[in-house]
Amino acid sequence: MSDLLIYQWILVILFGLILFFISPLAKSKEIFFRASSANGKLPGFWLLTSSLVISWIFAKSITNAANLGMEFGMVGGVAYATYYLSFIVAGFVIYYMRVNGGFESIHQFLRSRFGSNAIRLFSLLIAFRMFNEVWSNTMVIGTYFGDKGTSVYFTAIIVFTLLTLAYALKGGLRSSLITDMVQMVLFGLLLFVILGILLPSSEATVTETIGSGEWTLAGGVDLLLVALLQVFSYPFHDPVMTDRAFIAAPKVALKSFIAATFIGGICIILFSWIGIYAQQNGLEGQAAVEVSKTFGVGMMLLMNFIMITSASSTLDSAFASFSKLIAVDLNFGKTINISLSKGRLAMIGLTVLGTIPIFLGPEILSATTISGTMVIGLAPVFILWKVKAPRLSFFLSVLGGIVIGTLFAFDLLPNNLAIGSGKYAALLGANLWGSLICLGLYLLPILFSKKHE
Repeated sequence: MSDLLIYQWILVILFGLILFFISPLAKSKEIFFRASSANGKLPGFWLLTSSLVISWIFAKSITNAANLGMEFGMVGGVAYATYYLSFIVAGFVIYYMRVNGGFESIHQFLRSRFGSNAIRLFSLLIAFRMFNEVWSNTMVIGTYFGDKGTSVYFTAIIVFTLLTLAYALKGGLRSSLITDMVQMVLFGLLLFVILGILLPSSEATVTETIGSGEWTLAGGVDLLLVALLQVFSYPFHDPVMTDRAFIAAPKVALKSFIAATFIGGICIILFSWIGIYAQQNGLEGQAAVEVSKTFGVGMMLLMNFIMITSASSTLDSAFASFSKLIAVDLNFGKTINISLSKGRLAMIGLTVLGTIPIFLGPEILSATTISGTMVIGLAPVFILWKVKAPRLSFFLSVLGGIVIGTLFAFDLLPNNLAIGSGKYAALLGANLWGSLICLGLYLLPILFSKKHE
């Protein structure tokens, strides 16, 4: 075993143990499911903001950001950072849902407006989202230990996943928030050190780096437009984000969501500079991995550590949200049935199911793009939440999005729907035309019911 591999194992195990010991032991539902402190205090601005940012800086996200920077220059980084406008959209929508509508959760809103079957369908979508988060993030960690399919690759994934599960089981959502603050500080420091090493080594000036890429559809702007379309639906199928919008005071939560938009977006753009460096130096493959190799063991460890911090923060958040989904949200308001043991069993179940795909070798990026297209039908439901709509509106719009996303995933949509000639032309076409179709499907029953009043 090489010295690098030994150091990487030490990082993973030591970091996991530290997070376990700093995590609180949750003995009440409020601590485990709502992240309250032992004395009942709600999360404050900085705790919530750091949790929002780091739980959305997935290992796969920063890997994608670096790869997009390598492929499209700064345009790629900005395109991927555009997804962080999701915080603005979700922050304002949920703020007004709480203040003006009096809703205490997404599920309560859906139950009151569209009934129990709407909750079941919606829960399937977000369960799929969290299922994706497990394998797509742990796969990134595995690639730093060995090639896909090797024994050390699988071992690293399993060990990392179990260590994260251990502290998530201990404190639930409260553990997630406490460890997220630690992970956010570490991420910021590590990113600062990595860029401090890269920038002086680059032959390109800062101005040249910022101006890299072409602002055309073929140059990555098509992905930016996809992101602009998806921010109106994408955040609402992510309970890691939406759960946090309900655990603090409404104004505190809104301020945190606004701050997370800018902090998260800047972090992603800065990380894409790693990919731009790779492009400028003619490197190929996974940008973050290849760049770290050129600087030796020290950079490899820094890159590995930053991946560990981002992956563990996303993973523990997925565990906590899935736990709440099974133990709280699917109880349909029957709070007497909420149990900590049920929530912890749900975490274990997600761990098992979410780890299976690593043996099947799916593409990391597909966890974002395909599921993002499949949920475009959620946009009218939440953006137009004040509009009284029949139950049929929900099902037509959401199922319409699922059909469009599925057709896109299997390459069954007509080629003439594509917009432009870039890499994401088909994706842009599917999202633009699909969004318009879903909006029409949502409004149609409303218009029909008004004609017959």
